[in-house]
Amino acid sequence: WMSENLKTTRLNDNTAIPDVPNDSTWVHLSTPAFCWLRNDIQYKDVYGALYNWFTVETGKLCPSGWHVPTDDEYKTLEQTLGMTADQLDLMEWRGTDQGSEMKNTTGWAEGENGNNSSGFSALPGGYRWAKNGAFNGIGMITYFWSSELNETYGWYRRLDGPNSDVYRSGTSKTGGKYIRCVKDN
Repeated sequence: WMSENLKTTRLNDNTAIPDVPNDSTWVHLSTPAFCWLRNDIQYKDVYGALYNWFTVETGKLCPSGWHVPTDDEYKTLEQTLGMTADQLDLMEWRGTDQGSEMKNTTGWAEGENGNNSSGFSALPGGYRWAKNGAFNGIGMITYFWSSELNETYGWYRRLDGPNSDVYRSGTSKTGGKYIRCVKDN
């Protein structure tokens, strides 16, 4: 697994990914797009880029030799960190301290940092809401895209400052979430 969020502005075939700062335009897209948190490149090095699902769906977002993790690959990571098999397929909050094991030791609010025993180093970069394109949850939560759930939704994982477990659900493909690439086998 990569230990930081992807921050590329190009697919691995060198095609430029459109930077879409306008909220209304963002939520009506059905084509690839990225943005920086709060549409400000100053956040690039800390949080990486937010991508809509249509960018993930190209299969060309991660560098050659890497890919966006599937829901099953996230479950393997969670189980490796101690989540019990009977919780892996559940929706919403699952596990015990796997979220803490994935959260960075700094960067979260006081008392909300993780122990980062996994080396995942997640930071609270928030997300871009599919409903209106607004940036939400900055400094409090983070979201990561995974694989496709169905025609309308993609799987994601969410980590929250005050929670030590991991949230699993699906959401609209027009949302903006972060990407962690995993090396091909």
